[in-house]
Amino acid sequence: MNRFAPIGLFLAAAIGFPCATLAATATSPAQQDIQHVVDAFQKAIVAKDGKTLGGLFLPQGGAWFTVLSDDSYARIKARSPSAPKYKQGSYTEFVQMVATSKEAMEEKFSNVRIDTDGAVASVYFDFVFLLNGAQNNRGSETWHLIKTDGGWKITSMTYSANLPPKG
Repeated sequence: MNRFAPIGLFLAAAIGFPCATLAATATSPAQQDIQHVVDAFQKAIVAKDGKTLGGLFLPQGGAWFTVLSDDSYARIKARSPSAPKYKQGSYTEFVQMVATSKEAMEEKFSNVRIDTDGAVASVYFDFVFLLNGAQNNRGSETWHLIKTDGGWKITSMTYSANLPPKG
């Protein structure tokens, strides 16, 4: 799956993706439950566990957007003048890409912030997405979640994409 057609796997990320989570200070039971969703998301990427990863999302869909940073957009646009600054995707495309990729993937999170009233929540963090151990992109990511009868589910995801500097 190509999350941003003109640039291939640069966004095999996104979202954010495992094991080195710097957890937010989860003080309430709801925050602790949401932190478990964050941890499960990261672990599922590393394990290429599409079933677990897909189960973290509300099946009815929602918003999924990738937005290139100004620098990354300028670099992409120089190679492909018709390249868009943002792209809409879906969690199902991401799950399929993770589950079927032959590449090793990991998304490391930092500065995780969880806000919730116990019914709805937002999670905001910085991420680095690694592909075969090398930085594929980095940026900031935000999720919206709702508490369902089956636990917390991600309803939308938006993230920025900053490509690594030219080497």
